[in-house]
Amino acid sequence: MVQDSPAVAAPAAAPRPRRIRRPGQTVAPLLFISVAFVLFAVFFVGPGSLGMYYSLTEYTGVGDPEFIGLANYEKLFGDEQFYRSIVRTVLYTVLAVPVHYVAALGIALLLTSAATRFRSAGRVIFFVPWLISPIVTGVIWRWMFGENFGLINFVLTSINLPRQQWETNGDLALGVVILAGTWAGTAFTMLLFIAALRNIPKSYLEAAQLDGASASQRFFRITLPLLRPTSFMVVLLGTLGAMKEFAMVQALNGGGPGTENMFIVQYIYQTGFQRAQIGYASAVSMVLMVILIVIALIQMRFDRREDLS
Repeated sequence: MVQDSPAVAAPAAAPRPRRIRRPGQTVAPLLFISVAFVLFAVFFVGPGSLGMYYSLTEYTGVGDPEFIGLANYEKLFGDEQFYRSIVRTVLYTVLAVPVHYVAALGIALLLTSAATRFRSAGRVIFFVPWLISPIVTGVIWRWMFGENFGLINFVLTSINLPRQQWETNGDLALGVVILAGTWAGTAFTMLLFIAALRNIPKSYLEAAQLDGASASQRFFRITLPLLRPTSFMVVLLGTLGAMKEFAMVQALNGGGPGTENMFIVQYIYQTGFQRAQIGYASAVSMVLMVILIVIALIQMRFDRREDLS
C-alpha cells in the first residue's frame, strides 16, 4: 500500500510589526480637539445652560432670579405675538431661501462659463456685499427704498409712476428684506457653487453634448444632480440663517410697519432688552433652538435617504 505523504504544515504568518506612535502623533490631535471642545463649551454649552436656567426663572437682569418652573413656557404658548413672529419668520425663510439659492447658482454659472468675459472682476464685484456689515446693509437698502427720500421712489416718480409704500405696506417691506438679504448673502453661497461646478468632470458634459443633449438637459440631468451635496449645505445654512435674521432687518425697517414683520429673534431682543423680561426671552430662545435643531435633523434625514436610494 502506498502511504499518504504527511501534510505539509503551512508557514506561520509573520507577525506584523507594531506601529510605534510618536508623542506628537497623539498630542497634536488631542490638542486640536481640546481647543474645539473648549470653544464649544464656552460659546454654546455655557450660554445654552444659562439660558435654560433663566427660562425657568423670572429674571429682569437686576437682582437674583426667582425660580418659577414652566410658567414662562405656559405664558409663551398663549402669546399671540410669539405665534405671529414665528409665522412671519417661517414665511420669510420659505421665500428667501429659494431666491437666495437661485441667485447664487445663477451667478456661479455665469462666472464659470467660458463665454463670460471679465470673470475675475465679476467675482470681486459680487463678493463685495458679503464684506459689508449687516447693519450697514440695512441702512443702505433703507435709503434706497425710503418712501419719502428713497432712490427707488425717486426713479419711479421721474418716469411718471406712482410711489410705492415700501415702509408702510407689510408685504412690500418683507419683499425689500428678502432682496436685501439675497444681495448681502449671495457672495458666500456663490463661492460654494463655483467650487462645486469646477469639480464636475468636463468629460460628463462633453459626452452628453456629443449625444445631442441640449444645454438645459445637461444642466438638469448632469450638473444639478452632481451639485446635490452643495445644494443641501446651501439650503441648510440658508434656512438656519434666515430663521436667525436680526441685524439687517433691525437696521432696515425694525420689523415694521409696526410689528408686522417682526421676526422671532427681534421678538426675543424686544422682550429681553427693551422690556427687561430676561426669563421670558430665554424661554423663547429655547423654543427657537429646538425648532432649529428639528429643521437641521429633518434636512439631514432627507439627505441621508437620498444617499441610500
